[in-house]
Amino acid sequence: MRPLVVGLCGAQGSGKSTLCAALADRFAAQGLRVAVLSLDDLYLSPEARHGLARQVHPLLVTRGVPGTHDVALGLRVFDALKAGQPVRLPRFDKANDRPFLRAQWPLTGAVDLVLFEGWAVGAVAEPAEALSVPVNALEAAEDPEGIWRTHVNQALKGDYADLFAQLDRLILLAAPSFEVVQGWRTEQEHDLKAGLAQSGRVGAAVMSDAQIVRFICHYERLTRHILREMPERADLTLRLDSARKCMDVRKRNA
Repeated sequence: MRPLVVGLCGAQGSGKSTLCAALADRFAAQGLRVAVLSLDDLYLSPEARHGLARQVHPLLVTRGVPGTHDVALGLRVFDALKAGQPVRLPRFDKANDRPFLRAQWPLTGAVDLVLFEGWAVGAVAEPAEALSVPVNALEAAEDPEGIWRTHVNQALKGDYADLFAQLDRLILLAAPSFEVVQGWRTEQEHDLKAGLAQSGRVGAAVMSDAQIVRFICHYERLTRHILREMPERADLTLRLDSARKCMDVRKRNA
């Protein structure tokens, strides 16, 4: 029997990884075999993204949006998991902005449950007409012709649709608005910095608060789109307040 695949979508800093870890521990304690994979673990290397930046648009050098992941790798992993075959689960080192060495990826065998989390897991493309107006200063200044955002949108219609078709269930952690995301993402980066210092990796790169402001602009369009449209089709929507407290739980068609 193939495993159940549950997708968990939520804006940066919404608590996806924390929730996935708690769910994995809980189900493992009940005797289930659980694999956890993040969309972030499928990021392309900086060299591959620089190639996209040259070929398509300079904004693709920044990891995050659809088009900056190794979707083919993700599909191979899901094929192996669904077939019950041993497979290494990709892991990405954000501090060094590149995948960990394959030998460092955890090896898993047959599993009962796959938890697949990420800020854009389950996302669908926007209507083409929505792309005409920039959503922020980054798009207005650096993507005036809409080449970057069109490429991202087309990616969602292509291989990302195949990747997200692997999901059996979809859960959304719904932020109260996009405006809280900058604070959440800043907290994440501060926690990363503290964790790296504790582990002795003081030379690893972390973003300044000013860099975070620019970074999240890459995510704004699709995050707003997800918050508008995904609650209508997610199997479960957990509405959060600015402190990430769950204020409401909605099942689809409930």
